[in-house]
Amino acid sequence: MRAMTITPGKPDSARVGEATEPPVADGSVLVEGLLTGICGTDLELVSGHFGTGRPGADQLVIGHESLGRVLEAPAGSGFAPGDLVAGVVRRPDPEPCPACARGEWDFCRNGRYTERGIKEMDGYGAERWRVDPYFAVPVPAELGDLGVLVEPASVLTKSWEQIDAIGSRSWYAPEHVLITGAGPIGLLAAMVARQRGYDVHVLDRMQDGPKPELVRALGASYLTDLADLPVVPDVVIEATGAGQVVFDCAKLLGPAGVMCLVGISPGPASIDVQLDALIRQLVVRNVAVFGVVNAAKRHYADAVDVLRAADPEWLRRLITRTVPLSDWPSALVREPDDIKVVVDLRA
Repeated sequence: MRAMTITPGKPDSARVGEATEPPVADGSVLVEGLLTGICGTDLELVSGHFGTGRPGADQLVIGHESLGRVLEAPAGSGFAPGDLVAGVVRRPDPEPCPACARGEWDFCRNGRYTERGIKEMDGYGAERWRVDPYFAVPVPAELGDLGVLVEPASVLTKSWEQIDAIGSRSWYAPEHVLITGAGPIGLLAAMVARQRGYDVHVLDRMQDGPKPELVRALGASYLTDLADLPVVPDVVIEATGAGQVVFDCAKLLGPAGVMCLVGISPGPASIDVQLDALIRQLVVRNVAVFGVVNAAKRHYADAVDVLRAADPEWLRRLITRTVPLSDWPSALVREPDDIKVVVDLRA
C-alpha cells in the first residue's frame, strides 16, 4: 500500500513509498486513512533532524495528525465500521515510568515512549493503519474532514488545562490573552481563548492574506507590532518559538501572569538579551513560564469538544490547501497563504 515515507536521519528523503499492511500488533482496529495534517514536526523529520523507524526498519511512515474511517473493529471495542477516528500520537514506555503508568505519557520521565510517525512507530500517513481501541479517539460524523484538526487542537486543550492549573496557585481571573503566531496552533489557541470569553490579541508578522481576517472573525484583534498591544496580558501563548518574541512577551506579563510555550524554533539561533533584568521582572511579578508538548488521551476528547463548539466554516478556512498522497511531498513546500496543509490519503 502507498504511504508517506522518509528515511530517518536522511535529509530530503520524502517520497510516496510502499509499506506493508499494518501489523495486528499496532492494534485491533483497522482504519482507512483519510487525511493527515502537515506541521513543523514533519518538516523537521523530512530535514533529517530527528525521527526513528521501527526497530530494524530503514524507513518511517510519517503522519501524526490523523483522520480515518474504521474498516474493521472487534466486538466490545467501542467502534464499528464507518466510524471516524483520530489516533493518539504517543505511547507509554514498555516499563511505564510513574507518569506513563497514570496515563500521563505526555509527561514521560525516562524518554522511552514511542510516537506514531515520529519515534519507533509508523505513523498515520498511509492508506490503511491500525490502532488499539484505547488510543483511538471517536470523531463525531458532524465534524467530517475537520476531524484532522483533533490532534493539533489537543495540544491547545492541554495548554489551557496547564495554564489553569498554574494560574490557580493564587487568585486567578484572567481577562487579556496574547497569542504570538497566527499559524494553525496560534489560531486554534485564539479560538479556544475566545470560547472561554477572554479578550484576545494575536501577533503575527503577516500584514495581509487570510490570517488577519481569521483572527478578526473570532472577535479578536490582530497585531503586527507588539508595541501596539493595548493591554497588559494575563496569559501569553507563544507559538512561534522565536527567542526574541519569547523574551519580549515575557517582559509584558502582568503580576502572576502565565506564559505557555508551544512553539519550537526550526533551527539554532542566538539573541542578545538582558537576562538578569528579565529574571528580576519575572521574580518580582510572580510570573510563570512553562512549555507544553504532546497530549494525553483526555486532551483529545477535550479537543473534539472545542472543535464541535467552533464555527465549522471558520475551521474550514484554516485548511488552506489539500494535496493528494500521490504528490504529498509538495505539501512540504510552503505557499504564501498556507495555514494548515493536509494530505488526502485516498488520492
